[in-house]
Amino acid sequence: MLARASASRHVSGMNGSGPTSQTFISQRLRLNYLDWGNRGKPPLVLVHGGRDHARNWDWTAQALRDDWHVVAMDHRGHGDSDWVSDGNYRSNDMVYDLAQFIHQLGVGPVSIVSHSMGGNVALRYAGVAPEMVRKIVAIEGLGPSPDRQAEMRSKPYPERFAEWIGKKRSASGRTPRKYNSIEDAFARMIEENSYLTPEQARHLTIHGVNRNEDGTYSWKFDPHLNVWGVEDIADEFLQDLWSAISSPTLLLYGADSWASNPAKDGRIKYFKTAEVIEFEKAGHWLHHDQFDRFITVLKDFL
Repeated sequence: MLARASASRHVSGMNGSGPTSQTFISQRLRLNYLDWGNRGKPPLVLVHGGRDHARNWDWTAQALRDDWHVVAMDHRGHGDSDWVSDGNYRSNDMVYDLAQFIHQLGVGPVSIVSHSMGGNVALRYAGVAPEMVRKIVAIEGLGPSPDRQAEMRSKPYPERFAEWIGKKRSASGRTPRKYNSIEDAFARMIEENSYLTPEQARHLTIHGVNRNEDGTYSWKFDPHLNVWGVEDIADEFLQDLWSAISSPTLLLYGADSWASNPAKDGRIKYFKTAEVIEFEKAGHWLHHDQFDRFITVLKDFL
């Protein structure tokens, strides 16, 4: 089953006119993106995190759309983009998608604002194509901390591989969870993201579900996104990518998040031009938790 995507349809915004929804092709997948207009202004690419969608950025896009040509893509397996046929989602394939997206936009260099898994992807792109990135912001986008990596790797690789096979087999037989109503899905969103206001959670829920034929609702993301590969690329290759970034880099972290601050765990040493800012009273979605401060910091940096 593939998530549906359609080209050039208008999407209503929160205040005034919203973006248009369009598509591009990457590795035979039809991927969705939102275009907030103002082509000719400096291009700003927004890259969402895992099990999320491009409408997560609506508030940010609204705040920046007058001065930037804002576009926000749905990763493969997310939002209104196609799911992969084999259920395997690899970070480097998503880097290709981002590269293809920027290539097909025909603009550049671009500025990028990214979150979580999207930050992981965007930072790799910035290392692969430094000439195409003017500035980059990554919200908690460096992945597991060194301590967490060591903890995961304390279990022998064959054992982890066997567990992955079991999880993939289980995921292959799992259908997307169904909710009887939008309100039930909304309650789940609040449960998972306690920092969100009811307004934020409702907006993200409405744009994050599809209605099934039987009248129930399911999240748009592919359930296989709950199972990632046993290992990604080697640590030294990822560090090489971070070291190759030449553009000004801003790494944002929430003081109350599970994510590890690179200024404290040592990973900042792999970046040439990075600054780290930690947000008080904010979790993993600090761009929602402390929106006003986030926008102020973002505008100053960009």
